[in-house]
Amino acid sequence: MVIKPVHSIGRYGGTWRRGFTGPGDSENGNRIVSADKVLFWDYTGNKVMPCIAKGWKLSDDGRSTTIYLRKGHRWSDGQPFTANDFVFWYEDVYLNKELQAVPHPDFMVAGKAGSLKKVDDYTVVFEFPEPNFLFVDILAGSTAMGGGQAHQSHQGRTMGAYMPAHYLKQFLPKYTSKDELERRGKAAGFDGWVSYIKNRWDWRLNPELPLLTPWKTVTPINNPTWVMERNPYFYQVDSEGNQLPYLDRISMGVAENLEVLNLRAISGQYDLQERHTSMAKIPVFLENRGKGNYDLRLDPALNGSDATLQVNHAYEADPEVAKWLHTRDFRRALSLGIDRDQLNETFWLGIGTAGSIIPADSSPYSPGGEWRKKWSVYDPKQANELLDKIGLTRKDSEGYRLRTDGKGRLRIELQTSAGAFIPHTQIAEMIKEQWKRIGIQADPKEVERSLYFTRARSNEHQIAIWANDGTEVLYLFPRHALPVDPVEALMGHPIADWYASGGKAGKAPKDPQLLKALDLFRSAGGKKTAEERYAVAQEVFKLIVDEQFSIGTVGQSPATMGVRVVSTRMGNIPARQINAQHCRTPGSSQPSTFFYKS
Repeated sequence: MVIKPVHSIGRYGGTWRRGFTGPGDSENGNRIVSADKVLFWDYTGNKVMPCIAKGWKLSDDGRSTTIYLRKGHRWSDGQPFTANDFVFWYEDVYLNKELQAVPHPDFMVAGKAGSLKKVDDYTVVFEFPEPNFLFVDILAGSTAMGGGQAHQSHQGRTMGAYMPAHYLKQFLPKYTSKDELERRGKAAGFDGWVSYIKNRWDWRLNPELPLLTPWKTVTPINNPTWVMERNPYFYQVDSEGNQLPYLDRISMGVAENLEVLNLRAISGQYDLQERHTSMAKIPVFLENRGKGNYDLRLDPALNGSDATLQVNHAYEADPEVAKWLHTRDFRRALSLGIDRDQLNETFWLGIGTAGSIIPADSSPYSPGGEWRKKWSVYDPKQANELLDKIGLTRKDSEGYRLRTDGKGRLRIELQTSAGAFIPHTQIAEMIKEQWKRIGIQADPKEVERSLYFTRARSNEHQIAIWANDGTEVLYLFPRHALPVDPVEALMGHPIADWYASGGKAGKAPKDPQLLKALDLFRSAGGKKTAEERYAVAQEVFKLIVDEQFSIGTVGQSPATMGVRVVSTRMGNIPARQINAQHCRTPGSSQPSTFFYKS
């Protein structure tokens, strides 16, 4: 695959120095090595392009997508990469109930499962029982099917559409006795063969795993330094035929906290860092550019809210709290009780856009600018009226509203993650102060990042604060807009399990409007034109905003992955890059072409 560098042909050598926050910071590397996707997006984020697939063809009826591979393509260990690696993934992993209990919604249409077949060594076909015109975009997106091996085969995930059959067969009972695998797994410290194979196909933890990425792990992520080195069989070349990548290796040093990481970036210790660099530090970054020999570049994103209150619509642990979280006017009141302008000035330096969760007006998925303000402006008077209307009229001596079950003050927990891109905990603390005016007690609770998602998977949280990045292209990364992806569902894991399994697992949503939004979302795959799919997405966003299923604050800013510190020694770095989940920022800027000018 020929890649034309953005500025010039590069030179070989050097180590790209970066910072990461520890074993939970997988995305720091996933995004850089994202050239292992079936299809991808160009630098604009609008046009689908080949990746590990040489080409593709969508049938006229939308029921099949044919993928053509490159002859001679090899894994990082030199073994051939062929259609057999897709068949292995489909037959031995995806259809194995011990590894993938239920079909994934990315490989379904209208609730019906898709299938995969081999035509020859370099051709595979994805087939569906009904039209699925969206599937090409899914194969190009940050999705379970199109995310690539590295991204979708880590942390226990089973997706990605292909796997190295020649290496992984040795860990499956179909090819090695189950007793032997159990013995080997337990000897390696695992509880059985399933957890053992999931460790072996995790690119961050297993340096022996064959990959198609530009760099591969040599020192695993659970070390103070996560090191990746060049894949000698990487499939890309520059426009003069030089094999990519130019850089020898990537070395990520762990930072004890985000303050340390930002101080290192300010002092010029990183060559290119766009992850975890703080928007609040922009004035300091600008002041120290000359001293640190770097430039600062800002890449605003198109998502609507960098700190979104994701309401858990499956929460049950406290029936009183659950009752209110499932009440539309209660959620509307919470939203009307947030002073977004104060948040914007304090945490976004005034450069964000206050409002609901909808994407930027320039996005074809946006229902229109008027939906940015609906139920999403500061109006404590109306908020108090709504809370009184639904029956929360009794207050304690400090003016906080009391539970209706006689058990004291109504308290709403706001779960935040340590190490978020922007200070979600401090934002939660400010919202806590703002909600005093409407008589609601908020209890911010910061937890470590891995625990944050563990609690969400266990359905323990009430409201979790997280960015809704990715929702600007709704179908390619919907998990921050609707509970549809069992991998991550802050709006209710039981609902996502129900949705993904076609009702065979999890729990259906109780709210008919949420069910309507999920039905609309499911219908999009069969829409023949992009314009038809855009119209469906707009209706979904209208429902989310009107019902306040999730509550937006401030977005369309560089806060998430958009504050880019670039060494003046680095070449082929674009002045502006698309900042979007589906483009795997900085993935669509082609990191394989980055090089050191000196």
